[in-house]
Amino acid sequence: MTQTRAALRPTVLTVLLAALLSVLFAPAPASAASLQEVTGFGSNPGALKMYRYVPDGLPAGRPVVVALHGCTQNAAGYASGTGWTALADRWGFSVVLPQQQSGNNLSQCFNWFDPADIGRGQGEAASVAQMVDRQLADVSGDPSRVYVTGLSAGGGMTAVMMAAYPEKFAAGGVVAGLPYGCAQAAGTAYVCMFVGATQTPAQWGDRVRAARPGYTGPWPALTVFQGTADYTVRPANMTALVDQWTNVHGADRTADVADTVAGYPHRVYRDPAGNAVVETYSLTGMGHGQPVDPGSGDAQCGAAGAYFLDVNLCAAYRLGKAWQLG
Repeated sequence: MTQTRAALRPTVLTVLLAALLSVLFAPAPASAASLQEVTGFGSNPGALKMYRYVPDGLPAGRPVVVALHGCTQNAAGYASGTGWTALADRWGFSVVLPQQQSGNNLSQCFNWFDPADIGRGQGEAASVAQMVDRQLADVSGDPSRVYVTGLSAGGGMTAVMMAAYPEKFAAGGVVAGLPYGCAQAAGTAYVCMFVGATQTPAQWGDRVRAARPGYTGPWPALTVFQGTADYTVRPANMTALVDQWTNVHGADRTADVADTVAGYPHRVYRDPAGNAVVETYSLTGMGHGQPVDPGSGDAQCGAAGAYFLDVNLCAAYRLGKAWQLG
């Protein structure tokens, strides 16, 4: 027995040494994907910048998410703060991140209220549509699985894209945003934000239908996240979004599902065929910002910061699940 142990000792030492050397001199892992700027993506009538995040080794035929930042924010901060890039790595999809320029808006808000930027074929709306086309071509993405979401002014522009380019998007997620045509209905953007516009569901729906004359569908499904203590974009705007998009989809305004998610009121509205077409999360006590839930749990994502509010619910994760991204 003693001899056997002695005979084994050199072999054990050799194995350990080899293992140590393999760690010390192993090739460095491939660098993770990073945000990249894309130029020359089209005529870009809205003079926006295009950034994108494509996970390393992403196969063809994967979904695309367009994520629009809020005022005073930029593409890089919104990409990481929301958790969208981490989810892209986990679930396998690419992210397009339009960025506003101060020459268009001093506060770097997307111009969701400006008629020159919200119509089909013009301004910022057309620039974002061109980004989608470029991304689908570059990564061989699935054109039937393109989604759009954004915070505040980015949420307003999300509604713009859903209305002006409904054929490009399967669904949208508006976070503390506004219905399409709200500024026109309220008289000014500020009245719309701070008070809300008074329109019937049919009038709201007509604004969307007028953005894409003759379009017969399908229309994108909508999910809305809204803080009840938001004094920048009032909760009345979530009510208006529900009125607008249930009308567009031919659904009534009585929720078919009324429950709670992470302790917050959650509603689902279905069309006559039983499809979930509008979904809402009313975040009790939350102010103006993007809901996040930092951590390593399955349902957690995002990072807390200015306008990224840790409320134990991550909007990006909930949207990703609703869109069957992962």
